[in-house]
Amino acid sequence: MYHGHKISRNTLIVAAAMLGLSPLAHAANWFELQGISPAKAPIFGVSGFIEPSLYAQPGNEDSLENNQIPHIDLIAPGFSQSTTANILRARIMLRGNLNKHISYFFGGEFGDNGFTHVRGGYQPGLIDGHFTFSYIPGARIEAGLIRAPSAEGAMQGFMSYNFVLSSTMIGQLMQQPMYNSSNPYKINTKLNAYLINGQQTLGVNAFRYPGIMAFDWFRNGHWEFTYGAMIGMFGTVAAGNQSSSPLYAARLQEAYIFGGKGPFRSDVQAGIWYQHASPELNDTSYSMNRYGVDVQYLQGYMHQWGRQFRFQYMRGTGWISAASAFSSAPGLAAPLTNTQLYPGSQNTANGYMLEGGLFLTKHIEANLRYDYYDRLPNDPAQQRIFKTWAIGLQYHFTPLTKIMAGYYFRTLDVPHQPNPVANSISDAVDNEFAMQAMIAF
Repeated sequence: MYHGHKISRNTLIVAAAMLGLSPLAHAANWFELQGISPAKAPIFGVSGFIEPSLYAQPGNEDSLENNQIPHIDLIAPGFSQSTTANILRARIMLRGNLNKHISYFFGGEFGDNGFTHVRGGYQPGLIDGHFTFSYIPGARIEAGLIRAPSAEGAMQGFMSYNFVLSSTMIGQLMQQPMYNSSNPYKINTKLNAYLINGQQTLGVNAFRYPGIMAFDWFRNGHWEFTYGAMIGMFGTVAAGNQSSSPLYAARLQEAYIFGGKGPFRSDVQAGIWYQHASPELNDTSYSMNRYGVDVQYLQGYMHQWGRQFRFQYMRGTGWISAASAFSSAPGLAAPLTNTQLYPGSQNTANGYMLEGGLFLTKHIEANLRYDYYDRLPNDPAQQRIFKTWAIGLQYHFTPLTKIMAGYYFRTLDVPHQPNPVANSISDAVDNEFAMQAMIAF
């Protein structure tokens, strides 16, 4: 058995340029790629990426609620237009090795997304900031603002995404909104949920938390075992600490590597993960649990007939958020224009995702995804089931630059009947087109 593996010079250059967010690593070891700098990286390196994006949907009006357009038919994070263009992500990153045992990674996010949308306004921020110490054999230590061990879909670098829009399951269960805990809130007794105004939302966590993590990977022939275990703080730079208790997260994964090295490799990988936190609101501590399993397969990236497959399942208990259905407007009830937060541990949600991809030529890749998310099945009156079929096409100019387009067939089911208000929103849900260029520099 040996620890780690050598990486080719070209791979080092690409990995250093992308700071662990390489588009070549669809089924890669994200602990390795994002946790440490390449061995030959300089003391100081600068890189980044930008994602110009275009969105289009009909913007159907709700027939019951004063002909308002529900948020699900508007473009996040502003929810003011149904067709628009923006820079979804724009990131500047600094990365390097202080010596052979200490590496660092800092990144600032300047795009228009949930992370930079704080209190209803635009606020760029530090999205990554950590040091990794590789002194202890079998236990590298990463400390700072880091991507917590979790689902593969939440750990992978953005440049490896196959679709502009993430799955509903990942977006609602893992992209955790932060709320202003110093503001007093009242439980809505009818819903048994807190109603939180958008001005009290402090952005999402972007899958990251402040903390310290031990991780490493071990190779034995074609097999590779990886672990990561973290203790941290439930909060972000914008929100601060939102709990007086630690956050715990862990992931175990096993991979069989067919060939290649680093982010270019072809492999099949399976993982299991768990997260627990105790967020606080109104001086009350609640339990939030997230856990799941995933399987990834990638072989022949940027080769004709190269292919990939992914499956992810996850479940959450406690601290389940249901985003506001509408923006504020005269005549709309508060539960429709505020986020509904269901904090109790009896509240659950679960979902799964299936995704496949095939390179038709060296540069053209076709993708298909099905996403299912069942929110609050424990509460029949509030249960909502989101189903999305997505078809996508990508053109890879180079390993670092591509254009992708996707069409999303969306449905929202309301199992509990009669429910005329929810039905009117469900009937208004329509399909969406999204297109994006991913450009690294």
